[in-house]
Amino acid sequence: MQLSLFQISLSLLAGIAVIILLTVRFGLHPFFALLIACFVTGLILGLPLTNILELIKKGFGDIVSKLILIIVLGTGIGVLLEKNGITEVMASCILKWVGNKRSDLALAITGFIVGLPIFCDSGYIVLNGINHSLIERTRKGVAQMSISLAAGLYSVHCLLPPHPGATAAAGALGVDFGRLIVWGIIIAIPAMLVGHYWAAFAGKEREKQPGVVDLSRQELIHAHFPGRVSAFLPVVVPIFLMTVKSFMSMEGEASGIFYAASSLLGDPAIALAIGLLLAIIITKKERREQIKHLGMAVEKAGAILVIIGAGAAFGAVLSASNIGQHLSSSIDIGGWGIWFPFLLAAILKTAQGSSTVAIVASSSIVVPLLPALGLDSPDGRILAVLSMGAGSMMISHTNDAYFWVISKFSGIDIKTMLRVHSAASLWMGLTAMLFVYLLSLLIL
Repeated sequence: MQLSLFQISLSLLAGIAVIILLTVRFGLHPFFALLIACFVTGLILGLPLTNILELIKKGFGDIVSKLILIIVLGTGIGVLLEKNGITEVMASCILKWVGNKRSDLALAITGFIVGLPIFCDSGYIVLNGINHSLIERTRKGVAQMSISLAAGLYSVHCLLPPHPGATAAAGALGVDFGRLIVWGIIIAIPAMLVGHYWAAFAGKEREKQPGVVDLSRQELIHAHFPGRVSAFLPVVVPIFLMTVKSFMSMEGEASGIFYAASSLLGDPAIALAIGLLLAIIITKKERREQIKHLGMAVEKAGAILVIIGAGAAFGAVLSASNIGQHLSSSIDIGGWGIWFPFLLAAILKTAQGSSTVAIVASSSIVVPLLPALGLDSPDGRILAVLSMGAGSMMISHTNDAYFWVISKFSGIDIKTMLRVHSAASLWMGLTAMLFVYLLSLLIL
């Protein structure tokens, strides 16, 4: 089928418009919005309905089969750490290391580490009690402390697996998870620090802080937990195993027992399964309660997987039009390079609010454009994922659920949230992208 540039461009813009309109204006679940966008895009491209259905099934099935174990196991670790109070033990340990004088920085670091396996909104709710306790103890501003914590959680949520956006993009672009985690951490650290320092600058004013710390919960948590160092094992061990595998694979034709063991244990699914097992072992709670938590994790993972699958289906429909070939031959998009994925994700994030949807939708559009953008190499694909992650940070405002989680649990008014949190998300996204760009100069 011969398609014009106008027809292809119209189908792409219509698909994006449908996603934004249905999620923002009508509050439709992203899965259904992406599914409807598949049909709208396919029909504009002139594809028969049967072909559209087949493309949706194939795109959905291919990505879910790649990521189902990673998403379910990663979510399982996060839920167990959250429900068993392990995250709060980690937080108290970090606070002891850093000290109360730098408690806002300690909260940012806590958010960064705790946020590795836990979604940012859940992590914020879990750590909210510690946040309020420190505000009372140090007499620092509510916005300063709360947004520092939020920045730490947000930086890893947007850039690193096993969070759904980065995981979906890594699966769609065929990226090595271990290397993505290493580079992602390097990019996320300056983004976190910028968010923290902006919060310290813009959120100093002391406000009345709501809420009280549940001391009985703190005592209960420590009664059920064997030790501080072991709290970090479910997070650190999987990252270490995946990183070792990535570095071993860079050796080329390496062989031997150590290489075979690292290849097996460093597989993302195996590494996360080990992390999940450690999360179960290090707590003293009853088996029935642990099983209940695992069931909750599966339900939560299912909701994530349907969005990722629908995003991949949208990408499959777009790929049927050879959009990359048409756009690259008609428009000089090669000059945009690493900035194109960033801008696309930033537009989608600002328009509809969800970082996950922004990355999932962006990756489905970017995949066929990788050769034209000069990113069709292993390193280029990693940079593309990180670029979309940086874009998905900005701008978090009133259409973002995380915005309201921070506001309601911290008692920060909307005006202050926009001035401190939304501005912090902008600076974080720009900083992350700056470091992605600098990294591209070194490795591309």
